[in-house]
Amino acid sequence: MMSKRIIILGVAVLAAGGAGYLAMNMAAPQQNVELAETRPVVETDQVLVATENLNTGAAIDGQLRWQEWPVGALSPDFITRSMRPNAIEELRGSVIRSSVAQGEPIRPIKLLGPDQSFMSSILPAGKRAVATQIAADTSAGGFILPDDYVDVIMTRTMPGGSGYVTETILENIRVLAIDQTIRENEEGQLVQVGQTATLQLTPRQAEIITVAQQMAERLTLALRSVRDVEPDTDTGGAEHLLSGGVGGAVTLIKSGQRSEVQTR
Repeated sequence: MMSKRIIILGVAVLAAGGAGYLAMNMAAPQQNVELAETRPVVETDQVLVATENLNTGAAIDGQLRWQEWPVGALSPDFITRSMRPNAIEELRGSVIRSSVAQGEPIRPIKLLGPDQSFMSSILPAGKRAVATQIAADTSAGGFILPDDYVDVIMTRTMPGGSGYVTETILENIRVLAIDQTIRENEEGQLVQVGQTATLQLTPRQAEIITVAQQMAERLTLALRSVRDVEPDTDTGGAEHLLSGGVGGAVTLIKSGQRSEVQTR
């Protein structure tokens, strides 16, 4: 009799456990559905971004891709797929006006169309771009690059050919562009034969360097340390060149001896 009661009790316990397990499994999906229904849905769009670092002056030729972006975090100047679905092809051939980092959204303000002038777009108001011929051996060994700052040194022969004088005619000048020309010599070697430097100058400085180009035996660019750079500072120049005089302090080189000479 006792064994029958134990069996009946065991069956009842098992039945109760099974019923509880089934109840839990039936309730869990409903709870998951409720959680999914209450979770907010983030609306996204696709934004055009750079696939690599794009430096100033680089041409766009496929270095772009679409990136998912929350609509709530969109900036008005982002290029989105919903507004310009063919932007990747439309922007092919455009030039980078201001550097873009990898993964950074592309903004139209940082681009120039294929038919736009790059140099005039990066030139600040009130400044002029002046190109000058610089010998290959007078430009810091080819280490001067765009956005570096330099001093311009003029070297010329003294009257009568008795020596040379050197003078710094411009200081703290920004280099906008520098072109290196490579040519093959008679021995089949590639040599650097010349450079053209485009400098950012004020109208008055543009006049000074124009006169200096006519007077000088050569013009030399002296690279300035980044610690000595003073952006957007008008440092003037050798004004006396515009009046036809020598003026200022110059370095006289005669028979290998250097000396400072004050002239008028």
